[in-house]
Amino acid sequence: MTSRLSRIPRSDALDNRERILEAARALFATEGLNVPLREVARRADVGPATLYRHFPTKEILATEAFADQMRVCHDVVDGGLADPDPWHGFCSVIERICELHARDRGFTAAFVSTFPRAVDFTAGRDYALRAIAELAGRAKEAGNLRHDFVLDDLVLMLMANNGIQATSTAARVAASRRFAAFVIQAFQAAPEQAPLPPVARLALVLPGMTL
Repeated sequence: MTSRLSRIPRSDALDNRERILEAARALFATEGLNVPLREVARRADVGPATLYRHFPTKEILATEAFADQMRVCHDVVDGGLADPDPWHGFCSVIERICELHARDRGFTAAFVSTFPRAVDFTAGRDYALRAIAELAGRAKEAGNLRHDFVLDDLVLMLMANNGIQATSTAARVAASRRFAAFVIQAFQAAPEQAPLPPVARLALVLPGMTL
């Protein structure tokens, strides 16, 4: 009985783990993956040793911190695959993936990075990419997606989307929606001049500057 109880995490250990994850999600979302683990520990109000006891590497911490985002990502691509119109499904994936990544800068960095010690995250990313590749193939067969589209273009899109600098998360999401509209037109076999989403105020654009 004593041996079995010793293997059950204490409530304070569970509390520490949740605080670390909460701090990591907040910092990764706003600052990206370059945040030092020491800062994560400080935000979580735990010592570095406690953090490393729960998460020996940043890869393991990121895998746990982004588990919910990865599940949402899977739901997005599964929804696209289920759409009877492959082009509509493909566009929906682009729009929703851009917004998901715009809300969390760290998730984009993790998604496009190679985490050799984070097997679960790599598997989840590979699943999403394979699903998008299948959806892209269907959209090409339907004649809607340009024939020279490759998955590297998707990664390039995510990296560009991650580079959006805005004054707030809401502004970044609004800018991301407009960016996604541009990208969809670029990916379309016969681009249509569809109306774009509203312009978002970005950090590098000064008031009064117009074209």
